[in-house]
Amino acid sequence: MRLPSWLSQHLAALRAVLVFTVLLGLVYPLALVAVGRLPGLDGRADGSLLTVGDRTVGSSLIGQSFTDADGNPIPRYFQSRPSAAGDGYDPTATAAGNLGPESVVDTLTGDEETSAQSLLTQVCARSKAVGELDGVDGRRPYCTPDGVGAVLAVFRAHGLTGRITRVVSVNQAAPATLFVTTWQGVPVEAARPGHDYVAEGGIVTPVRGDAPARPAVPADAVTASGSGLDPHISPAYARIQVARVARERGADPAAVRRLVAEHTTGRALGFMGQPGVNVLELNLALDEAFPAR
Repeated sequence: MRLPSWLSQHLAALRAVLVFTVLLGLVYPLALVAVGRLPGLDGRADGSLLTVGDRTVGSSLIGQSFTDADGNPIPRYFQSRPSAAGDGYDPTATAAGNLGPESVVDTLTGDEETSAQSLLTQVCARSKAVGELDGVDGRRPYCTPDGVGAVLAVFRAHGLTGRITRVVSVNQAAPATLFVTTWQGVPVEAARPGHDYVAEGGIVTPVRGDAPARPAVPADAVTASGSGLDPHISPAYARIQVARVARERGADPAAVRRLVAEHTTGRALGFMGQPGVNVLELNLALDEAFPAR
């Protein structure tokens, strides 16, 4: 007996659904699980977790902070790069800060919860903090000595042209020690919270200052990765931390440098990306070789 065409079409579709459900819903996932159980791959499949004794301390694939309860860096540990993922290195909130090179003016409202730092000020503040922590020059171009973006709002008589009538240091709220007191003969004012000097007609004018063209503090020490989860820092950032870590642990700096070299990975496939130092693995090796005093 020949089935009606509509019924045969539905039966064919049902068979296809069953076949692909078995293949893609059962066989394929189980095959991947089996591959993940192979020796050498099982650790990666479980998240590349690192343990000390019976305690899991983290993953070699996800960064973490080495700070105290108040958020201050613990001096005996190498510090990770900043993170914009949630409260920091949160895998459930992986994200970039979405701030670009034009983010140079802070939002000053007078309220800590509603105020917001520009990318420039974040970079300046981090560079200053790293410089103080590691005893290097934390200055960067377009940064003030107090660690905010060196940006002026310049007002002119005819909008974009004419004589300068007013100048405001937009990222330095009063009272503040202004990074420059006059600009082309006009006194510079401190910013007042709640004012949008750009909307009021001020021309945004970043000021480079006298910082070196190649800052001592590398870029990865002051900017977050795209995912916010990067467990690595650059060898350059690790190098400027060696003296502090060695001093805090009473260790020979040369021995600490050797550990850094041992935990430095090269470019992926020899040509992609940059060399990196896995911070968690390095700090665990330090705890084993030079326990905290």
